[in-house]
Amino acid sequence: MLRTHTCGQLRRDHEGETVTLAGWVQNYRIHSNAVFIDLRDRYGVTQVVFRFESDEAAAASDLYHEAEKLRAEDVISATGVVTYRGEGVENPRLATGDIEVVASTFDVLNQTQQVPFRPWQEELPNEELRLRYRFLDLRREELQTAMRLRHDVCRVTRDYFNENQFLEIETPILGKSTPEGARDYLVPSRVHPGSFYALPQSPQIFKQILMVGGFDRYYQIARCFRDEDLRADRQPEFTQIDVEMSFVEMDDVLGMIDGLVARMMKEIRGEEIELPLPRLKYADVMEKYGTDKPDLRFDMPLVDVEEVAKDCDFNVFSGTIKSGGRVRGVNAKGAGNDERFSRRYLDKDLKDHVAEYGAKGLAYFKVADGKLDSSIAKRFTDDEQRRIVELMEGEEGDLLLFVADKPSVTSAALAALRNRLGKELELYDPNEMHTAWVVDFPLVTRNEEEDRWEAEHHMFCSINPEDTEYVESDPGRVRAASYDLVCNGYEAASGSIRIHDSKLQEQIFDLVGFSREEAESRFGFLLEALRYGAPPHGGIALGLDRWVMLFSGLDNIRDVIAFPKTQKASDLLSGAPGEVDKLQLRELYLESKAPKE
Repeated sequence: MLRTHTCGQLRRDHEGETVTLAGWVQNYRIHSNAVFIDLRDRYGVTQVVFRFESDEAAAASDLYHEAEKLRAEDVISATGVVTYRGEGVENPRLATGDIEVVASTFDVLNQTQQVPFRPWQEELPNEELRLRYRFLDLRREELQTAMRLRHDVCRVTRDYFNENQFLEIETPILGKSTPEGARDYLVPSRVHPGSFYALPQSPQIFKQILMVGGFDRYYQIARCFRDEDLRADRQPEFTQIDVEMSFVEMDDVLGMIDGLVARMMKEIRGEEIELPLPRLKYADVMEKYGTDKPDLRFDMPLVDVEEVAKDCDFNVFSGTIKSGGRVRGVNAKGAGNDERFSRRYLDKDLKDHVAEYGAKGLAYFKVADGKLDSSIAKRFTDDEQRRIVELMEGEEGDLLLFVADKPSVTSAALAALRNRLGKELELYDPNEMHTAWVVDFPLVTRNEEEDRWEAEHHMFCSINPEDTEYVESDPGRVRAASYDLVCNGYEAASGSIRIHDSKLQEQIFDLVGFSREEAESRFGFLLEALRYGAPPHGGIALGLDRWVMLFSGLDNIRDVIAFPKTQKASDLLSGAPGEVDKLQLRELYLESKAPKE
């Protein structure tokens, strides 16, 4: 080994030992008779000093002159004696701050070029530059902490499932293209000209076949791929903790994942949580929060004011109700007296924000003396104002904000507004994690533009036994045996009890518009498996990247992935995606044409 200890290992009980450290030069300070180096590796930082008895001795020493040539991010090893710094000169910010290594020799293992940025600098450059030089960015303490945390989440996951008799089984990366909601990444086959593999959006079908094959408890930390529009919590390639169980009902799956979440919270955060985790109904959270993944760290429910709005003189409200829309609002407690919520901010920033979700406007009132205070308040009678204040549970200084539109728009716009206000008003502890289940999702939703039913989750979800009679007569009324785990406003896991009866599976394919021929073509191998003694089974997938992001207290998934893609699905480090040689294309019977500008 080129080192005897790491840069985070030495303490006072090592005093007097001769050691060798290796790492990167983080800081260096040159004095007349000494050179101080902060030497860093992934374990920590240790101060290394080249000290001489006098200025003259330093000036005459080759070691001093070589040491003063060192620069930030040079890779060196240094050998010396562990020495107590002395009372009053310790560095409490470092775990190694009581000691230093007084070096007698060092070797430059690699001399760096001028770096575009220093990993330890306080003001970081833009993300594009950091992703271009990811090998430097990965040296940052924040990223190294995130990678260690990611490792710990995987370790805890494997330990937990291994203790519960699960088998870790790999499923194929090269599979068949099947419609699962997003576009597939396709891989052309050289051996089968004109045919393509698809990278898996999830191991869904294969893990169901494992259940048919008798492996009643399966898990996998699986790589998945989706060619979809990206955002801060999405990547084209991502990792999920994939789980499937046989001979179970929904409560069994939820209970197993409750245990995993509790184990992760205890081992990663040192927190005990109460089980079972809360279970909320889909219809209730959509009504109360406007989204099926609400942030439950703060309380700001959406409130319907139809009983007042339908008869008021303000046509934006009453006209919306008459046309089948809704008028709903949120109460930003105390924000009416907050200088940040100026009229310009409300009319511009917040109105533009809800417009992104389809809202045509934003009405707002300040609560003053039990009434509404705004430019449109005169359109409401004193009684109507009082009733609105009561419905909104308004108090002096509260700010009431309303969206009047079709139901789906009021939900989406107010859910986004609620999240923004919760953050701006600091209504929750950003380090807190609040996790809950959402159950009783609809099996299908209506695509009005295409006049057809679409699966809410996917086509393999079983149904709530109480709703069997409505599958043909009233599909929109059928509840799926599906469930999502939400945490801090993110979907942290999603799963369902699966269809294990081939006839019911065919019926669902018919419902969402798949002909028997198309179903057999796309999913024939699954349907065949279901006909050969498939057990009742169900499972779930947890987004590993999102869990690490949440545990880290971050809001960008790229900060917890070693080599992420940009929002345009590019790898700035390697240059992927890139052009390939024409010979490679010919071998695959492909031709590439650039789109016309």
